[in-house]
Amino acid sequence: MPSEIQLPRLGWSMEEGRFLGWLVRPGERVAAGQPLFTVEGDKATQDVEASASGRLVPAPDAPAEGETVAVGRVLGWLLADGEAAPTPANPGTPIAPAEPARADATAPVPPSLASPAAPISPVHAFPASPRARRAARARGVDLASLSPSGTAGRIRERDVLAATPAPRAHPQSRARTDWREEPLSPARRTIAARLSHGHPRPVPVTLNLRCDASRLVALRMAFKVRAATDPAEPAPTLNDILVHLVGIALGQHPVLTASWAGDHLRFPRVIHVGFAVDTPDGLRVPVLRDVCNTPLKELAAQARAMAGAARSGRLAPADTEGACFTVTNLGALGIESFTPVVNPPESAILGVGAVVREAVPLEDGGFAALDRMTLSLTFDHRVLDGAPAARFLQSLRSLIEHPPVQPPPSPSHP
Repeated sequence: MPSEIQLPRLGWSMEEGRFLGWLVRPGERVAAGQPLFTVEGDKATQDVEASASGRLVPAPDAPAEGETVAVGRVLGWLLADGEAAPTPANPGTPIAPAEPARADATAPVPPSLASPAAPISPVHAFPASPRARRAARARGVDLASLSPSGTAGRIRERDVLAATPAPRAHPQSRARTDWREEPLSPARRTIAARLSHGHPRPVPVTLNLRCDASRLVALRMAFKVRAATDPAEPAPTLNDILVHLVGIALGQHPVLTASWAGDHLRFPRVIHVGFAVDTPDGLRVPVLRDVCNTPLKELAAQARAMAGAARSGRLAPADTEGACFTVTNLGALGIESFTPVVNPPESAILGVGAVVREAVPLEDGGFAALDRMTLSLTFDHRVLDGAPAARFLQSLRSLIEHPPVQPPPSPSHP
């Protein structure tokens, strides 16, 4: 019988997605596991694979490219040889032809399938295994830039891995985090009930704290000087260093990693931190894994690769899951302080403002020009109170003002 093609749910909160087009032509045969169409969800863009084999027949009311579609909507069917499509609600609406479309058909070809240099593959513009596509999305690799090693010019996972350095694997670096649960104390339950009266959702509170970022800026400059003489060592950004320090502070104040679960709190066993990325399609939040145990150099390399994947629309849904805390930085846009919004089910988010050179009074009555930065922490008051949140900010300020990170060695001059 016909196999329905439905718009899938890519995330727990996704109710609709944007249909970005078919990856094969109507009427062509599709193999199970072959990428069939592309959909953009709340957090990522993903190629959806066929659940069965058959000939693609879009539904009469199939969405156009770029149209927003509800989760579960039938987009079409996969039919066996000689099998007819289900009768459409409107008998006058045409259905895709029963035979595969010829290469010289007059029907318009989507730009994503057009190739001026070579005939269009009946499978995809760049034939690749599903594992290769997942690896390419995770690493931000353009399939068109690879040399296929598989039969019939098929790109394999090994081709993608050979084109990019493999990140360090952590035993805990899977998409989802293991959690431990802790019952609420009677006092915490009472506080939450009072605060939630009239607020069935998280109760956000924001604290702001100024800190001296002079040593942080000097550390970043040392990395930049080193990178200028050794291109193989890209310099970590200020945000990379901050995420690294946030991971240390979260390890000292684990209550900031908890999430509200009604009658108990959930604590992650491993600390994964999301970082906000501005993309042409809106905000994306890739997740860096095990930030407490990942060296800064590797953390920066992962952040650079994931930010690139987010901006190019290649971020995999799994790369946006499992965070227990988020860092969002508007300093590059000149914003000095703001009120970030908590990203559920997390209970806290850190906003980072611009580094500003200011005249700061000294104890001897003089002034010094220092680089200053504002940290804005928004947290769910049901989960924790202002004092624990303030202590976290104090610890983070101490780490920023005295970074426990060794600067790179100075370049040697002949």
